[in-house]
Amino acid sequence: MTFAGSSVACTIAEILAEATLKTESDLASEIYLVKYCEQLRLSLEMSDRFRYKQALIVRLDLKIGRGKIAVQCAHAAVSAAEEARTRYPEWWKHWIDEGQAKIALKVPDLASILRIGAEARSRRLPHHIVEDRGLTQVPPGTITCLGIGPTPSGLLDTLTGELALL
Repeated sequence: MTFAGSSVACTIAEILAEATLKTESDLASEIYLVKYCEQLRLSLEMSDRFRYKQALIVRLDLKIGRGKIAVQCAHAAVSAAEEARTRYPEWWKHWIDEGQAKIALKVPDLASILRIGAEARSRRLPHHIVEDRGLTQVPPGTITCLGIGPTPSGLLDTLTGELALL
């Protein structure tokens, strides 16, 4: 399978053909590759369908509940979209008209979210880093989530394309 607009090609059969007589670790690596190819395919399909999208990036090291993740992503989505509405009204309007496409991604730790946030800032992309108030599951000031966009899909993909889906 070759993904539209990409040089990435892989099939499950090609990956699993190598799986015979391999260790559990080798099989886990093969399964990871299958999942990675599928995530890449979904991301590329989303970029083909939507000219503008927003990324919501969550830290996995915090061990917070699903509800907390949802609320933190909501904070990031609204705040980043408001920045886009103010600074890049054309992007925001196109994003609204297309249906407000979003993609939820994950990073392993604080350093990763800060690095991506700094890169979004240096590229002048609308973004927002969420710092929790500390009322429930994490201490006050804990950075939980990053929202980037809405922005043109291609710009976002160059920054977040290697991140795994949440």
